[in-house]
Amino acid sequence: MGRVLKRDPKVLGQKNMLMKFKQPPLKLEAFSKRNVRTQFAALCYRVHKDEVQVLLITSRTSKRWILPKGWPMEGETPAQAATTEAFEEAGVRGKASNICVGLYSYTKFMGKDDPLPCAVSVFPVQVKKLVDDYPEAKERRRKWFSVKKASKMVREPELKKILTHFDPALLQR
Repeated sequence: MGRVLKRDPKVLGQKNMLMKFKQPPLKLEAFSKRNVRTQFAALCYRVHKDEVQVLLITSRTSKRWILPKGWPMEGETPAQAATTEAFEEAGVRGKASNICVGLYSYTKFMGKDDPLPCAVSVFPVQVKKLVDDYPEAKERRRKWFSVKKASKMVREPELKKILTHFDPALLQR
């Protein structure tokens, strides 16, 4: 089972409780820190039958489970860019939080011999609606998971930890 949403007034009143876990160090492998690229991810969630669920999508090439994410966009905040990616990659219509709930790293392969280290900032997006007609609908699958199951489905250790400790009740102040 996933985490049950609890609205404890003691917890909601504590602003410093938002990030209750220790952020693990980023793993940039053998790359120079000057080569690291920034991306913004959408942690798309809903509360279904008092259980927090996370929407994961498959990557286009390896088909592994990931969060929707992409590059910074001119004129958009990081949270807005994450929301744009959520629509383009998963058909999500929702409301983003400007609070970054964590960072994770991974290596993006854009060509056979062109690995690109990326540091990804994660922004929660409360899903209001899923649409069937979106730009990458024919390239990806999307599926709802409990927080616990989602953390087991993704590959990146830092992302596993972000998902495990995610509690949308702490976003509402």
